[in-house]
Amino acid sequence: MQVIQQKLAGSSAQLTGFLHQPDPNAHQTTLPAIIIVPGGSYTQIPTGQAESLAMAFAGHGYQAFYLEYTLLGDQQPLELAAVLDLGRAVQLIRQQAAAWHVDDDQLTPVGFSVGGHVVALYNDYWATEVATQLGVAADTLKPQQVILGYPVISPQLGFPKDAATLAKWTNTPAQLAADQHVSATNRPTFIWVTADDPIVPATNSLAYATALAQAKVPYELHVFKHGPHGLALANSQTAWKADADQPHAAHWLTLALEWLRDNQTEN
Repeated sequence: MQVIQQKLAGSSAQLTGFLHQPDPNAHQTTLPAIIIVPGGSYTQIPTGQAESLAMAFAGHGYQAFYLEYTLLGDQQPLELAAVLDLGRAVQLIRQQAAAWHVDDDQLTPVGFSVGGHVVALYNDYWATEVATQLGVAADTLKPQQVILGYPVISPQLGFPKDAATLAKWTNTPAQLAADQHVSATNRPTFIWVTADDPIVPATNSLAYATALAQAKVPYELHVFKHGPHGLALANSQTAWKADADQPHAAHWLTLALEWLRDNQTEN
């Protein structure tokens, strides 16, 4: 496995990738790619968790990347800086698709917590705001689908908890309400969350799923009964406390992989 790290042009962001050499005996020339967009409240990137998530997908035949995006320590208000970083990452992977053996028709951003906020907003804006601000053609930014784990969706839905933090995020909160900007250009979306998440209410996920349904965008939503915020793989590998090892919620990965495979078959 090859490990790559590359700074993104025009940003302080960095992309790390774990790359397979395709197996000709399995008739492989390219592999699908996922881009992990981790959480961290826009204040830090949990790189250990991000690597564990990326390697989980790599173990199932994906070229797996994780994005260290612009944080509040780099820019205030943050606005769409992290969303633009994801656009830069998608573009870079497409540009390097041949060298990195990536099927550039199968790029899937996978976001967790505020990383889910980044991915949900990217899903809304890739063809409009992101293309315009980066000055590129929208088709170079298009994801095949997206995955959201316990995502922040809107500042109006319980996170962040205080006005001072929100002011560091944005001067225009409505722009960051991902459920309010869903359209027919949004891509198929897989969402998972726990019903009793004490940090980011599950109503965030429900609101986004409702918006997708109203726009007739394909989606799949899994609400697991119990689990603290920040479950990641929801197993002993990523459990940050005993209650974060949740075998039932850990099924999200199998379900997401099945969903991805179904989408590849359909397309």
